[in-house]
Amino acid sequence: MSQDPMPEQAAAISGRSPPSGVPARIAVTRLTLTEFRCYGQLRIELDPRPVVLTGPNGAGKTNLLEAVSFLSPGRGLRRAPLPEVTRRQATSGAGWAVAARLLTPTGEINLGTQLEPGEGRRAVQIDGRPAPSQAAFGARAPMVWLTPQMDRLFGDAASQRRRFLDRLVFGFHPDHAGQLGAYERAMRERNRLLKEPRADPAWLAALEDTMATSGTAAAAARRELVARLRGAESLMTEGPFPRAELAVDGRIEAWLEDRPAVDAEEAFRNLLCDNRRIDAAAGAATEGPHRSDLSVHHRTKAMPAAQCSTGEQKALLIGIVLANARLLAGERGAPPLLLLDEVAAHLDEARRAALYEEILALGAQAWMTGTDPALFASLGDRARHLGVDDARVAERNG
Repeated sequence: MSQDPMPEQAAAISGRSPPSGVPARIAVTRLTLTEFRCYGQLRIELDPRPVVLTGPNGAGKTNLLEAVSFLSPGRGLRRAPLPEVTRRQATSGAGWAVAARLLTPTGEINLGTQLEPGEGRRAVQIDGRPAPSQAAFGARAPMVWLTPQMDRLFGDAASQRRRFLDRLVFGFHPDHAGQLGAYERAMRERNRLLKEPRADPAWLAALEDTMATSGTAAAAARRELVARLRGAESLMTEGPFPRAELAVDGRIEAWLEDRPAVDAEEAFRNLLCDNRRIDAAAGAATEGPHRSDLSVHHRTKAMPAAQCSTGEQKALLIGIVLANARLLAGERGAPPLLLLDEVAAHLDEARRAALYEEILALGAQAWMTGTDPALFASLGDRARHLGVDDARVAERNG
């Protein structure tokens, strides 16, 4: 292991050999950052074990999780404007970049993404070649994350629950990000066009066709995953993480309950046409999967998640993520990457132990952060322990 004294210089941290007999995994085995948040240059060599990052608040732990999150479609776990991710002390014109060597069940691949100068968007590469879209990352590096802000998920706006659900869907349907993107672009253009006194009906019809096709596909993918999660959780015995009753509430999802997708798509297309005057007055599309919600109940207590205690809500959320990871492991041969920011801080000892054992049994590379190394001591050498302080990363004994 070597650690240069300044964050502007590269720090290469070597990993040890993984334990034998572990399941097939998806794991980051090298992470390289350039001008990313507080890191000028950083390189970490890893193995497939869980990664524990501990250190004081503001040290740069969550920044490392955010960097890994950019190996998937979207704007990362913070959803920050992309130019803001560049290190403040970066040289003029330099943008941030993240590169990773990824272990998969079919071999190693190299992923890279960076801010395109002057564009405010990011480019993506796979094995050194430009990828057609960010959706290509979702097919290779499925991941899901939990952050402290998500502790309020069940009482927050429906948009937050949709975003959480869509992140789970990406692992099973990598094209889901593309469907959502096409839907949202068409919806924004339709909203703009409806403001015009003499909007072109043919152009509106074309946009509504895109919305109907992409929106119905996105709604169907959400419904499918929720149905599979219900099946996966029904096989669980009640334990530290209570079982959740899940449903997607929305007009399109309701249509898909009792009619073929092609009929639901046509009904949505007709609804958009009929609602043009209403939507023009509202300045937005009043119906569609962008207004759907994820409904969550504590199954044993038959209680809405929003009415459960803070601890129960956290446990429900973790239970959903673990059920999703089990499903994905069964389908793709390996569980997703798990990014768990401050996940142990508000769990009692029994739930912490249960979480760690589930992660290890799954063979998941979970990236976990915390301020207190003692919360992760029971993992011992079954995890990689790194200390983070002032954008410096160093080996820590487990």
